[in-house]
Amino acid sequence: MFPTREAVSRRPAVAADSLGRMAAERSTRDRLLDAFETILVASGMRAATLDAVAAEASVSKGGLLYHFHSKDELVDGMLGRLREQGATDVERMRTAKKGPVEYYLTTSVDSGSAFDRALIAAARIAQENDERAAHALADLRDGWFAVLREHLGDEPLARTIQLIGDGLYFDDTTGLRDRRALSHVRDVLRRLDVL
Repeated sequence: MFPTREAVSRRPAVAADSLGRMAAERSTRDRLLDAFETILVASGMRAATLDAVAAEASVSKGGLLYHFHSKDELVDGMLGRLREQGATDVERMRTAKKGPVEYYLTTSVDSGSAFDRALIAAARIAQENDERAAHALADLRDGWFAVLREHLGDEPLARTIQLIGDGLYFDDTTGLRDRRALSHVRDVLRRLDVL
């Protein structure tokens, strides 16, 4: 099961990461984490060797080992950065002009953002029975749910909205996307006076 995520529908000419840093300013550490996530998403945990990560990031293996001494440290670094991205997303959701529900549903598609890549990579790690990744993903879901529950004042409705977002994201990331799905969801939620 994949979590829901932020959408970055309008990308600048030079892409910024989820913390606002431009690609040209990215540190070696961030480039290594980007490479690790890219390999995890494309090929899974077995393919994400230290050599493969260094090559993908165009960094020497010594440069990788300076920042991360093992694959375990790469996982910890990636999950730490994911938590930062998640905190930023929760705050965006909380303060969204059109409200948290609309934000959550609109961003429940894979936009190709750094946050999407990190979420999918963390899901890959969680599928390998890594409790750290499972806990990080659960914490993110709890953050989104808390905003929905606070906004709606109705726990079952908040959980339903979250599950709808999960379904939208799952369909999108697995190639099953129905372009009308979000429109249908909005129609039903308007009838229920949720939007």
